Amino acid sequence: LVQEFITNEYKDAVSTVLNLALQGQETANFEFPLITKHGVRIEVLLNATTRRDEQGHVIGVVGIGQDITGRIAQEREYSKLIDTANAPIFGVDTKGSVNVWNQCARKLVGYNTDEVMGHSLVKEFITEDYQASVQTVLDKALDGVETANFEFPLITKAGARIEVLLNATTRRNEHGKVIGVVGIGQDITARLAQEREYSKLI
Repeated sequence: LVQEFITNEYKDAVSTVLNLALQGQETANFEFPLITKHGVRIEVLLNATTRRDEQGHVIGVVGIGQDITGRIAQEREYSKLIDTANAPIFGVDTKGSVNVWNQCARKLVGYNTDEVMGHSLVKEFITEDYQASVQTVLDKALDGVETANFEFPLITKAGARIEVLLNATTRRNEHGKVIGVVGIGQDITARLAQEREYSKLI
């Protein structure tokens, strides 16, 4: 199976999964590619289960697979759309760690992706006076309650304060389980400055 139907870069990993199952350690949701008879690469999500006889002796492995090629293509397209969107978009996981940071967010705030990924959005990038309220918005979204038009300040890498208008949306996996929050922002710094200037004139 491994030598004939698995791509070279995944042979060792698939062998490990099968060997673990032969030792009684089952693996769930293991992703790997298969090459079809016509040379097309498909992505498979595999559950490897130990197969036993009536005495309980291990006699092999049963793999239950799911073709996730379409889903992965959609996820890549979704990631590309987010990354190139003309609005700052960030995402956090259920622990509040940044896992999405698009090009517009990078330009606006000045931090590259590798400087923010895995870091706490609230503790490291939100001004102290707004940390509690931003955390509340994220917690609500993790509970399925989304927030629109929430204003808060962000401090850029250069130390400037920018005002952001945020829509916080619950992010779910294909089974509907909440896996984080996506925030779509808008830089309203200039607009607020204009409004303050206008208020002074009145």
